[in-house]
Parts: sequence; C-alpha cells; structure tokens
Amino acid sequence: MKFGDFVIAVVSMVVIFGLLAFPLDFVFVSILGFGSYEVGVFVALFLSALIGGFIFAEKIGEARRENVTKVTILWAALMMLFAAVVPASVGHWQTAAQEELNAMYPDTTLSTAEWTNWEMIYLDGFMFLIVALTLVLGFTGLYLGSRLR
Repeated sequence: MKFGDFVIAVVSMVVIFGLLAFPLDFVFVSILGFGSYEVGVFVALFLSALIGGFIFAEKIGEARRENVTKVTILWAALMMLFAAVVPASVGHWQTAAQEELNAMYPDTTLSTAEWTNWEMIYLDGFMFLIVALTLVLGFTGLYLGSRLR
C-alpha cells in the first residue's frame, strides 16, 4: 500500500465512524440509559474498522498484518486528535472532571492551577482510553474485515 492508500482508508473509516456513531449512540442510550453512551462509540469504532477492512481488503493484500497495523496506528493518531478537541466542544467537560475528582476525594480544595492540572490528567485518561480502544478494536475489525472479503 502507498501512503495515499493509508490516508484514504483512515479517512473512509472516520467517515463510516461518523455515520455509525450517532445512530448507535441513540440505540444504546435508549436501551441502556445515558450511562451507556460509550457503548455506541465502542461498537462504532469496531464496525467502522470492520467495514473499512472489508472495503480495502484488496489494497491491504498479502502484507495483511503490516498494512492493518499501519492503518490502525494512523487511525489511532487521528482519533487521539479528535479526543483532544472534545473538552473544547463539550460544554460540561470541566464540570464532569470536577465531579469525578470530588467523588474520589470529597474534601479536596484545589487552586486554579491544580484544577487545570487535574483536567489535563482527566483529558489524558480520555485520550488513553480512545487510543487503546482504537488500537484494539481497529486492528481486530480491520483484520477481520479484510479476511471476510
């Protein structure tokens, strides 16, 4: 595969993810409640990789593991950038981070700098989760999808 093929595969997977995430979020939230929002995202990650692997099976070709790994790493890097933008686009991110810390340490009083540091740690944890899931679900989905074809 050429680098342009990797980019097209990743962009296609992101578009598929975008088309799947919204409906799956609603399905899982309506069935399991708002605490299950992440389930839709995780299923969309896997399905977008599975579909992407199926679509690009011919390009992935004989060097399957190597090409699947490269696409997965590029996709994980892009998803990490998306995850880094989430706090700027979600209005209650700061409140959620504060509630999480207060739940763990109820009598904690932090300075503004300490709150900022906690929010960065909270963001790092979110990015870690997204990247780890993208690597696992992405590799599995791409590999299985490319084998199905």
